[in-house]
Amino acid sequence: MSKQNTEQKFQSLNLGIIYPQAAGLDIGSMNMMISYPGSGGMQTIKEYGAYTQDLQQMSKDLKAAGVTHVGMEATGVYWMAVYEMLEQDGFKVTLVNARHYKNVDAQKTDVKDCQWLQQLHAHGLLRPSHIAEESYRELRVYIHERRILQQQKSDTLNRIHKVLTQMNVKFQHVISDIEGVAGMEVIERIAEGQTNAEALLEGVHLHRLKTPKEELIKSLQGVFKPHYTAVLKNHLIAYRFYKKQMQSYEQLIEELLKKLLPESAKGNIEKKGIKSRKNQYHFNLKEYLHKIVGVDLTAIHGLDENTVLTIIAVVGLNMHKWPTAEHFTSWLNLAARPKKSGGKVLGHQKKFTNNTATQAFRMAAQTMWQQKGALGSLYRKLSHTKGTKKAIKAVARRLAVIFYHMVKKQTSYDPKMVVIDEEKLKNRKIAQLKKEAEKLGLKLVA
Repeated sequence: MSKQNTEQKFQSLNLGIIYPQAAGLDIGSMNMMISYPGSGGMQTIKEYGAYTQDLQQMSKDLKAAGVTHVGMEATGVYWMAVYEMLEQDGFKVTLVNARHYKNVDAQKTDVKDCQWLQQLHAHGLLRPSHIAEESYRELRVYIHERRILQQQKSDTLNRIHKVLTQMNVKFQHVISDIEGVAGMEVIERIAEGQTNAEALLEGVHLHRLKTPKEELIKSLQGVFKPHYTAVLKNHLIAYRFYKKQMQSYEQLIEELLKKLLPESAKGNIEKKGIKSRKNQYHFNLKEYLHKIVGVDLTAIHGLDENTVLTIIAVVGLNMHKWPTAEHFTSWLNLAARPKKSGGKVLGHQKKFTNNTATQAFRMAAQTMWQQKGALGSLYRKLSHTKGTKKAIKAVARRLAVIFYHMVKKQTSYDPKMVVIDEEKLKNRKIAQLKKEAEKLGLKLVA
């Protein structure tokens, strides 16, 4: 090979610069280190504080230097304010998962981190984390806070149960739901100091409780000491507070969903016809989601409106970020991750994730054990042969694939999407039988 050809070969292996005006940013709680091309193309490294005026000054300096792309890495939630500010100022921001890149050899420092981030980002070697649009990020915050209040409300109800037990009141055991209208009415009377069982039941719609009046009277006879009554009264105040806060977040969620509606659907949302059950939204969430997405995702078995809202708040509606359904399920950590060496599968990687959308799909898959459709049959079959954990993951993956195709292609739900190809199963079974026959020295003739 000639010298000229050799030089051409080595030149072709050089990594090209895709983003020449790229910066690398390492974010901490109170300071951040950034590396970017300064005047004359020389690498500039600066340290900034984490106060808002420091972030604004950093943005001005990057603009003055002609920086267009910023790759950044952070732990926790320290990245959020920086991301939103740089995004607002027109930078193309890439948030990087620290697991997806490795620092240079030798002692780890913030300076080396930001330099390495800049170099990798300039060559286009950083894979961006999925960040939904700002409206969906706002929606996610409201849903998260409402869920926390719901948990606190449930904890308060458990404390109310405990106080009633200490009073030796068994009312909470003989009715189906203590949080219902009749149940809460009786408990509030106890907190006000009423101790007579018949007076506690006066005016209450007993037919809703589906328990004989005599048994209810027996269950309401207890030891009503003043300190127990005082504790119960304070628990009820906390319960009402959490419930009111949940409703305030519901109003914020509904206002945001109205903004996300297409122009043709605004003002056409009907009010909820049936009475809301506990922890359910008090507005017509199902119709909002149908209008916003364009298809009815609640038609998928296992996905109710609450689950769909949770998934959309994390994922958004731009499915083009994932080229295929396989990419989407891999991002959700619902795809198999085989470890291969020498062409052989040695095992599978175990990766844990806190992705809220993943948890929602898995929770939906857990409800399939009693579902009568194709997904229910698939879950029970896999649960019997592979175990419950693998069945949940497999069905959750199938739900994610259906979700992806329905949103991306704007197609309605078709139960045939989850029906296993009978012909494929038949051919697979025949192939297995032929292989077993060959092991025994026989030949299988169809």
